[in-house]
Amino acid sequence: MPVTRPGPVLAVMSAAVVAAIALVAAVNLALPTLAASGLHPSPSQLVWIVDSYVLVFACLLIPAGAAGDRFGRKGVLLAGLGVFAAGCLAAALASDVAVLIAARALSGAGAAMIMPASLALSVHAYPPERRGHAVAVWTAATGVAGVAGNVGGGLIMQFLPWQALFAVMVPIAAVLAVLAARLAPRVTRHEAALDLLGAALLTAASFALVGGIIEGPEAGWTSPGVLAAFAGALLLFAWFAVHQTRTALPLLDPRLFRAAGLRAGILGVAVTFFGMFALFFVNARYLQEVKGFSPLLTGLAILPMTVPMIVLSRMSGRLPRMPAVAAGLAGNVAGLVLLSFADAAMPYPVYAAGLVVMGAAMGLCLPVLSHEIMAALPSERAGLGSGLNSAARELGSAVGVAVMGTVAAASGTGAAYLVVAAVVLVGGAVSLGWLASRAARPRSGDPVGQYS
Repeated sequence: MPVTRPGPVLAVMSAAVVAAIALVAAVNLALPTLAASGLHPSPSQLVWIVDSYVLVFACLLIPAGAAGDRFGRKGVLLAGLGVFAAGCLAAALASDVAVLIAARALSGAGAAMIMPASLALSVHAYPPERRGHAVAVWTAATGVAGVAGNVGGGLIMQFLPWQALFAVMVPIAAVLAVLAARLAPRVTRHEAALDLLGAALLTAASFALVGGIIEGPEAGWTSPGVLAAFAGALLLFAWFAVHQTRTALPLLDPRLFRAAGLRAGILGVAVTFFGMFALFFVNARYLQEVKGFSPLLTGLAILPMTVPMIVLSRMSGRLPRMPAVAAGLAGNVAGLVLLSFADAAMPYPVYAAGLVVMGAAMGLCLPVLSHEIMAALPSERAGLGSGLNSAARELGSAVGVAVMGTVAAASGTGAAYLVVAAVVLVGGAVSLGWLASRAARPRSGDPVGQYS
């Protein structure tokens, strides 16, 4: 049943999401400081500091969503906030790069528990006719979180050492846990698959793929280690797919992807965050090292993304679905192409125009795409739906960071932006095609047709 006062529940759930995602963006502000610190990380280790969090985050989202359905979404949320805080504390105390990367991975596991539970609890708090509003607000929070991470990270890095970036998240997580314990409703549990082998295969395959991308520039693309990573990724993904078709309780039933709306939403969300976090990875270093901005000014310089993102996210539910998604995906490509010309001579207002375009694009398409994912599944599978939604975001983010870092190291940032834009263009076109087919031919019995 919906709760009497859903607004405070949605506010706390949105704040938890902001904390989890902001840490992805905020760490980018610390990269110049970390590169010059006593830890002496290599270029590939800098990428791993970002991606160890994001990869674990992404790969555990679906089993975390299933765990919420099976054991209770409120309990999983509270446990996730605790694991998140423990990882942040370990990162703040890290004395070498390996410990920092491992601590970041632990925080990512906590974030994975937070994300699907927060969306499922937000949706549950509202009556059916207002659940689109809950999804739109939660989605806007995930977009604004990236900007909040940049601004908050810049403020911390301006006045405090890099360790404070992680330490400050510990009390924040504790406060959110107290509020969630008081406000979040308890939701009826449902039988859900906990496919531990599937989760392990997906995680190992993702780490192998991204590891090959990250290590390629330093080790050489034809080096045995890199080739083994790509081969391992291929075999592990194949094993995962076969396992999902044969197990009685799959982590991710392949038959779900018969729904065109689900495919469109997952791919569209993934390529949108692929572009956004590729931008965030190079933004801080460009503004600090090329333009000479301070960390605080670097964080504030991302603010032009915020207003159009918030305004258009709130309006997107009243806009025609197909034009909103098409304009959003095209805007992402246009913004990336404009930013590919960024150099020391580019005036900041021109750079900010690219940020405005990308912020507006995300506000237009993300709520619609997220709603397509949730609408493709029945309400008792809300945990799985929110897990898929969040996994698409984080996997897209992780691969975007890896591709941007790899191409930038080999060919320069301008070329990296164009490669990222090309990926967003192709993926966006496929997503839009699936969305169009879903609108044109809803089938009787298709979950999309039932739950749109």
